[in-house]
Amino acid sequence: MIKLILFGLFAVITAFTYWLRFINLNYLKQHGTTVPAGFESAIDEEKLRTSSAYTFDSSRLGLWDSLFDNGVMIVFLFGGLIATFDRSVSSLSGSFVISAILFFTLLTWASTLLGIPFDLYGTFRIEARYGFNTTTARLWIADFFKSQAIGAILLTFLISVVFVLIQWSPHQWWLWVWGFMALFSLFMMFISPYVIEPLFNKYEPVTEEGLESDIRIMMEKAGLKVGKVLQMDASKRSRHSNAYFTGIGKVKRIVLYDTLIKQMSHGEIVAVLAHEIGHWKKGHIWKRLLWAELMALAGSWLSFQLLSWPGLPGLLGLPPDISLPAKMVVLGFVASLVLFPLGPFSAWRSRCHEREADLFASELTGKPENLAAALVKMSAENLSNLFPHPLYAGFYYSHPPTVERVHSLLLMSAPATRE
Repeated sequence: MIKLILFGLFAVITAFTYWLRFINLNYLKQHGTTVPAGFESAIDEEKLRTSSAYTFDSSRLGLWDSLFDNGVMIVFLFGGLIATFDRSVSSLSGSFVISAILFFTLLTWASTLLGIPFDLYGTFRIEARYGFNTTTARLWIADFFKSQAIGAILLTFLISVVFVLIQWSPHQWWLWVWGFMALFSLFMMFISPYVIEPLFNKYEPVTEEGLESDIRIMMEKAGLKVGKVLQMDASKRSRHSNAYFTGIGKVKRIVLYDTLIKQMSHGEIVAVLAHEIGHWKKGHIWKRLLWAELMALAGSWLSFQLLSWPGLPGLLGLPPDISLPAKMVVLGFVASLVLFPLGPFSAWRSRCHEREADLFASELTGKPENLAAALVKMSAENLSNLFPHPLYAGFYYSHPPTVERVHSLLLMSAPATRE
């Protein structure tokens, strides 16, 4: 009975997400024919039609990917395949730790392999059709094997430590595991910019004359020290543009996509980076880290309690003697259903931070119109959907819709323009 209830809940949630996708695309059909105010300089009706087509094609691929993933999940969890897989893995080794490593590694590889056709179609058909893809087959293969190797090493290390801690402290492992994962996350924030990221992209000092100087002047005005201002050869994979902060503490650095540098003026680039600085100055970074760790601590304790409950496997009609890794998968699935309603809250909280960062950037540079122009160009170049349904945006958007952000920024610049 409980299994049927959980399946029904999963079906309802899945149907709701597909309905959100439907009303979002329908909203685009109804409203996506008029160029929004403030976008006239970068977008015309032809560009708008292309943007809509890109949104539809990407969403269609996402739908098929989701349907396939959900079908596999139903067979694996509700069809009992997880129990067969668990027995097969357990028979390969009598070691508690090695069995856990094999369980999660094989499951991860299977998921990755099943997702390859969708990734290939998205990269070499959809992204290529709209002029974004610059990845060669050779580069895609190289990236795939490098990412899989790195992922396997990290996953093996994490699973090994976690299950050694569980063996060592069967009654307090939840606290030790939480502490280890928190430290590991911070460690990765330190080393990733220097060890992992350079394995995929080339990083070098900004070469465009005067740009680094403009950025550093703005950084000094904000009272923020950054080790390096670098550009990344993103164009060897895609023509999409972006910029970001990476690292933490003394290893913070700014990274600009080379595509972004080509598309925008210095003032617009500085405005984009001022927005990112706003996240640091407003404490969004540490607030998010603190919130995540508090939730992880609570989740770790609750997981310990539920994994110790003999009735957990029975929720999906599984035998009670399944392994701890299999119980973790069951718990993860059930948790995803229970936590689904919290998604909109997390998205709303992120949008609040983005609005604060926009305001900070406008005050720091004194030119909100530059950030508005940058957002308009990024939307045009990336063929972003300018007309998301409000309910869809409320559930999924971590940033306010671009038209809303541009409108707010132009209102900020209006008094200064009149003066």
